[in-house]
Amino acid sequence: MLLTNKVTVIYGASGAVGSTVAMTFARERATLFLTGHSRTGVGKLAGEINAAGGSAEAAQVDELDERAVEVHLNRISSERVDLTFHLMRLGFVTPPYRVLYSPTWLSLDQFMAPIQTHVQANFITARLAGRLIAAKGSGVIMTVTSTPSRIANPLMGGVAVAMAAQEALIRDLSVELGPKGDRVLGIRTHGMSDSDTIKEVFGLHARAYDITREQFQQLVAERTHRKRLPSLQEMA
Repeated sequence: MLLTNKVTVIYGASGAVGSTVAMTFARERATLFLTGHSRTGVGKLAGEINAAGGSAEAAQVDELDERAVEVHLNRISSERVDLTFHLMRLGFVTPPYRVLYSPTWLSLDQFMAPIQTHVQANFITARLAGRLIAAKGSGVIMTVTSTPSRIANPLMGGVAVAMAAQEALIRDLSVELGPKGDRVLGIRTHGMSDSDTIKEVFGLHARAYDITREQFQQLVAERTHRKRLPSLQEMA
């Protein structure tokens, strides 16, 4: 088992990606600490993992609240932290960001909202986890990015800039923490076709282009080497 006795914190574990990652890590025997913006979803997930013979504990943690993240990590750090997985959602933004708008038609607040919140959440969680892992001398910080960070797509508002900024943060943390034994990495996907969130996003884009969701999904898939999108389980 790849993760036997590895203390693992998953931020944003209640979504489709987070829950699939958590269940996969549980099968690899990780000791899981699951967090979410609300305890309801992560509590249910932790219960399912424990019922299946795994080890999971749930907590409500706002990733934009530096103190809340610190308190949670300090509470579990006596067991050490080996791996953190960061899945903060752009949907946490207030006021709501708009994807299907050209940046030239957004207000400053609307454009900056996904950039500020996404980078802030990743910075807070990675910085605090990085200190614990560096002190131990080994560990992994993982997060998920998306292709708009590198590929020019229309109607993305500030989201593509947020993804690019996140990847810059990953590189900076990697070069800083690497010599201390901490690997920092991001998984860049084209969107998992069986994710309800991706289906919704693809549907919005499809309507903007006046095509079906299936047609838009195929356009995205054609950009990949395998000419198909990954599944949630493949990503996990």
